[in-house]
Amino acid sequence: RVFSNAEGAYGANVNLMIDTGAWTDPDELADSFERQKGYAYGIKGAPVRQPDVLKAALQTVDCAYQNLESVELGITSIDQYVDTLGGISRAVTRAKGGQTAPVYIGDQTQGVGKVRSLQEQVALETRTRVLNPVWTEALLRHGYEGVRQIEGSVTTTMGWSATTGEVDPWVYQQISETYVLDAAMRERIAALNPKASARVANRLIEASERKYWSPDAATLAALHAASDDLEDRLEGIVAVAA
Repeated sequence: RVFSNAEGAYGANVNLMIDTGAWTDPDELADSFERQKGYAYGIKGAPVRQPDVLKAALQTVDCAYQNLESVELGITSIDQYVDTLGGISRAVTRAKGGQTAPVYIGDQTQGVGKVRSLQEQVALETRTRVLNPVWTEALLRHGYEGVRQIEGSVTTTMGWSATTGEVDPWVYQQISETYVLDAAMRERIAALNPKASARVANRLIEASERKYWSPDAATLAALHAASDDLEDRLEGIVAVAA
């Protein structure tokens, strides 16, 4: 069978839950995926809600696979991949009683095909995009929107931790050092987009609270201090030097 949304609906809402932080247990993400995508499309073409059939199908999944659609967009660039691929991965893990199914990413965007594990793909994109000064500077030239895209990448990366657990802890450590703990960079992105810069700091703290990485006490304290400073700026409590 083919499963998707009800007519007129779109997405699994997993990305929205991750963005808002409106969940406590990963099974809530699986619930959202199954609720939104639990409509079977049979030979008559009309969707019929079939939650039990979907659960039975999820129990048989051996792996999940996604082709990249563009060299410009990776799995950490936009949240649609984590919404669908991440959502089904979380649902499969629950359906199989906690047994995970490997997730693979197919990259044929530059002619020569390459298949990587999700963990490898996240690590590659982190190094070549979020931690790459050339990528960062190109985005910062776009000001407000550039910082928003950086924040979106950080949030989507955490989404992969939430749905698959396949993000190495060093990813969060190095993002912290690059965008929050570096005072000069923190000042730059705060000046361009105060809200998104605060969300970067808060997302890294959230990732720590959800046990996706374990920063040392000094790093965690510095993140909290930076977050407090950025939040104060948003509320107009502190003056920013010209």
